[in-house]
Amino acid sequence: MKKKNFIIAFIVFLIGAGIFIWINQSSANLNNIAIPEDEQTALQQHEEEEEHIEEETDNTDESQEEEENTEENQFSTIFTEAVQGTIDFFTNGDSHVVAIGDSLTQGVGASHEQGGYVGILDRTINAEDQIVSFDNFGIRGNRSDQLLERLDNPELSTAIEDADTVLITIGANDIMKVVRENFTNLNIEDFAEERNIYEETLDQIFTKIKNINPNTEIYLLGFYNPWDEYFQDIEELGIIVEEWNNTGNSFAEENEDITFIPMVDVFENAEEHLFADDNFHPNDLGYQRMASRVLDYLTNQEG
Repeated sequence: MKKKNFIIAFIVFLIGAGIFIWINQSSANLNNIAIPEDEQTALQQHEEEEEHIEEETDNTDESQEEEENTEENQFSTIFTEAVQGTIDFFTNGDSHVVAIGDSLTQGVGASHEQGGYVGILDRTINAEDQIVSFDNFGIRGNRSDQLLERLDNPELSTAIEDADTVLITIGANDIMKVVRENFTNLNIEDFAEERNIYEETLDQIFTKIKNINPNTEIYLLGFYNPWDEYFQDIEELGIIVEEWNNTGNSFAEENEDITFIPMVDVFENAEEHLFADDNFHPNDLGYQRMASRVLDYLTNQEG
């Protein structure tokens, strides 16, 4: 029964956006229907009542938005103060950070395309002086096998040669590949098989990076569960995220120059909304919290 619910829930989640678009299009078409004159007066009164309700709703939404902006600004201030206390670390240590991976590295979901958590680290750390140089090579949709191939790109490999630190987000699209290829018959065993492939590819990625630059420190960011808010009763989703995180963490435990940065708890049971409109990628506040966690590990405050 759980597997059946697992399949149904995923299908509902993935087609939800399409249904939403269809409803909007249908609503637009309704505007072209002619309304008899004897019904227009009643309809106008109803619309006026709705406008009054909408005005009250808009005021409520504005208040909520102001609260969210205030909360985001407060978090940003705290984060900035934390960075100021770690300036000496960056000045005396790492000076070049290369970020590689998928849409989480690129910063999809953040407003104004400002580079997600990598952009936040860059703008905050270098607010007054250029202390750390950042190169962002994130590409939306990249799977682990595609990232492995991209490491042969001269521009990327040259950047890694000069990098003190390499940050990586990769694997989320490997998981979604399983969903797409097994859409009508999805089960947890399919994710286990793909995870074995991911483990082999991740090993090759680490090996190639170390061949390019034996002295660089590698930080692998873990997975979070974007479906936790909607599908808390489906245990399989949490199991998948946990097992794929364990795969990355095992490399860190076996290699002293690889560090695993957990992210799942950053997004779990959050009182604030941390996701963009697609309910998959982080919003600005979500990326701020990711940046804060990464900063803790870069400065050896955690781990």
